[in-house]
Amino acid sequence: MRQRWAANAPNIVGPKAGVGTPLAARRPMASGQRPKAMLGPSLAELEFDGAYRRRRFTVDEIADHDGRVEFWDGTSETAFEVRETSPHHERPAQLLSALAELIAAVRGKPIRCFGTMDLAVRDEDGRLVRRMQADQSLYLHPERCNLVGRSAMVVGENHYPDVVLEVDRTTDVRRHKLKLYEAWGFPEIWVEVPEESPRAEAKRGTTVYVLEDGAFRVLETSRAFPGWKAADIHVALNERRLSNRTAAILERIGTELGEREGSGPDDHPVSRSLRQRARREALAEAATRELASRGAMVRRLLIARDIPVGANFPLDHPAFAAASAEAIADAAARCESPDDFAERLRDAASRQRKRPLRRVS
Repeated sequence: MRQRWAANAPNIVGPKAGVGTPLAARRPMASGQRPKAMLGPSLAELEFDGAYRRRRFTVDEIADHDGRVEFWDGTSETAFEVRETSPHHERPAQLLSALAELIAAVRGKPIRCFGTMDLAVRDEDGRLVRRMQADQSLYLHPERCNLVGRSAMVVGENHYPDVVLEVDRTTDVRRHKLKLYEAWGFPEIWVEVPEESPRAEAKRGTTVYVLEDGAFRVLETSRAFPGWKAADIHVALNERRLSNRTAAILERIGTELGEREGSGPDDHPVSRSLRQRARREALAEAATRELASRGAMVRRLLIARDIPVGANFPLDHPAFAAASAEAIADAAARCESPDDFAERLRDAASRQRKRPLRRVS
């Protein structure tokens, strides 16, 4: 069951809203004071076309409703649901969450994705008056998420997501939801029209909207994720398998975000573990190469001295791997047979173990 919104709901006041948020949302509130409801455009100004189904919900019904509701207006008790829902619509939002995890691993700090998070507007008495659901919501700083329940953000009270994704597979959010995001002061909205969208008139691609002076402006590059171009975002959200190019872009973005905040892969537990394992494997591989090189040298030396050696000599002698370069060279120069070579290495190791430790004053 969803979080219920009642007249006596607690006054939840989050940190200051992000860049581009209206002054009303950024202004600190006195104790017990609530901001004036940020309703945005009237229902008549929002063009929900035939892709949506109209339904009537009271405030109590919408609070208990578990289904997907794109937008609900409390004054008219009107809700809009998308007529066609499919895995194709959900896929870009799920992919964005996975891509954000990869960026977070390089950055060294988590990125929180809330999926279809409720975006709510409450009046001065705490009553729910409007509700909208985003396709995907990303917080670059999860510690700022002071949300109601598990996934509900109150407009004008809680910290805004750094990025909200809307997937326009069968709909056009520019005619309705985008107007509300702009009026409510959301800093950055991505509108994705997937490659397999059935809308013949729609131009496939990702559009990045960034709030400046209270109005959205289309940018070629994300502001929240530095250097991530809209064209590259679209490619990443439509790939069946992560390409090397996309992986390189994600690594660059994560690195730049980490450099800004003094963090890196070693601050992420999974990345740190993988890097430590890679270092161990690299050291082990280097040691194996060094051992093989020393073995080849010993073989050449003994063959030059007309001493026959087996195919695995001297790697088949356990003492060889632990012997010092000095001991190996001395044994190879003095030995009379492969077995004598091995015996000299064992004697050198025994002498080394019996040598007293030097006291450091």
